[in-house]
Amino acid sequence: MISTLTPLFDRETGKVIQELDLYRDENRLWYRAPGILNPAGNLALHLTGNLNHFIGAVLGKTGYVRQRDLEFSQTGIDRKVLISDLEKTRQMVNSVLSSLPERLMTEPYPLEKHGETVTHDHMLLHLLTHLSYHLGQINYHRRLTDQGII
Repeated sequence: MISTLTPLFDRETGKVIQELDLYRDENRLWYRAPGILNPAGNLALHLTGNLNHFIGAVLGKTGYVRQRDLEFSQTGIDRKVLISDLEKTRQMVNSVLSSLPERLMTEPYPLEKHGETVTHDHMLLHLLTHLSYHLGQINYHRRLTDQGII
């Protein structure tokens, strides 16, 4: 499972970075159109926080302390900083996942997910689909804002 998940996390995180880099106007990363609560910049902050918390701090014991509210309230952070933070997160995920023993995948994850005890493989699949979900939102946001639709 780890050998399957690791390249998928790497690929999806890389695609988020590519999407951020593709915005023609960096300021549009923070554009909140009517009905769209979370622009690409905030989604990037959220993914960085999410992965650093659930993989870095919980599994890798990195000491990362999440400030989830800031992931959705901060604005105007330079694109280079967002990308650099995501690159560091990408490297951390690769490092932590590659250090995990495969037998751990069927054991309970240290934190409950929505009040339930889940296995490590369940939690990692959840985190991967969460990453992919927000990647799709960022892609759509970029295409709509770059074309001036929103």
